[in-house]
Amino acid sequence: MLTAPKPIAAFFSLFPLKSHPPIDAPGAKPESSPTRPTLWISPPPASSSLSASTSPVTPTSDTSFSSLLSADVECLKWQAYIALRGLTSVKVRWDIRAEGALDARLPNLHLLKPDGDKLNADLNPAPAASDKDKNPTENAINSKLYLYNAHIIPSWVDLTLGVDSASDTLEGYVDVAARDESRAWVSLLEGIVHAALILHTQKQPSVLSNIFNFSATTTAALAGGNPSSVPTPGQPHPLQTIMSPPPAPLTGYTSIFPAFGTRVNPAAVLSQYRDAIASLAERLGTDKWFLGSSEPTPLDALAFAYLHCILGSTNDTLRVEVTKRVNLVAWEWRVRDSVRTAFIR
Repeated sequence: MLTAPKPIAAFFSLFPLKSHPPIDAPGAKPESSPTRPTLWISPPPASSSLSASTSPVTPTSDTSFSSLLSADVECLKWQAYIALRGLTSVKVRWDIRAEGALDARLPNLHLLKPDGDKLNADLNPAPAASDKDKNPTENAINSKLYLYNAHIIPSWVDLTLGVDSASDTLEGYVDVAARDESRAWVSLLEGIVHAALILHTQKQPSVLSNIFNFSATTTAALAGGNPSSVPTPGQPHPLQTIMSPPPAPLTGYTSIFPAFGTRVNPAAVLSQYRDAIASLAERLGTDKWFLGSSEPTPLDALAFAYLHCILGSTNDTLRVEVTKRVNLVAWEWRVRDSVRTAFIR
């Protein structure tokens, strides 16, 4: 066995290696196994957070319940979907960042072992040959954790309620025309309304930030990737993917440098946003649910998520367009009461 020379060993002895036990963050103990179905979401608005509230609140107060609704429209959409389908007592947690979620995207659904086993059996009745070569290690880990992406939530809700929503060809709408019309409203909400929400509420990267991020964009382009796929901090859904037509890059198509950034006309986006909100209010009218449905549909969950985020925004330009429509405000208030009572902390 080789040994280090005595002079070297004596020198190394001056720098002994020491190990220390791990230190848990104060007041934050990870939940390895939930006690009830749990939805991982982005945090609620800071102004209505339970921890940030300085005034005393009762368990039935508006502030206490509203603080369980995520400030992220994508998470809130799934919260509304779960609540409007009739589930209650679903736990929410927001102490996990998006980087710690599956595919680095929230929300995630965390189930108990019995519920997870039932869902796995329902999703994978028999392993297909094509699935064996996909990513068996990742699938096994996720199944063992009973942690699921957002697109699994409808299957879990169906299994919990004992129904099969996929068998309804009308998807809950009154007729085929209403079902087809709902596709257009979804595109409008996830398109121009989402773009306006990002443009006027989220901090946009400055020109200096774009210059600093230029090296990452260039590296992706030289590596053969798509430069527009490089994520921008604070902008989980780039405007290039939700606006139609996509905005032009800052550098121009004839530039010798790879395209980066976005060239957006805020006035044009705001004009289309105003028309979208006016059309939404006119289409709702005095109906209980959108498109005259007798029961809530996925469109209602999506519309509530956007209206709630807009009404809770600090941007007066966006909020005033909704507050001018009394029916939208009253509808959002009524649906909010149903959504917020479906979740617990």
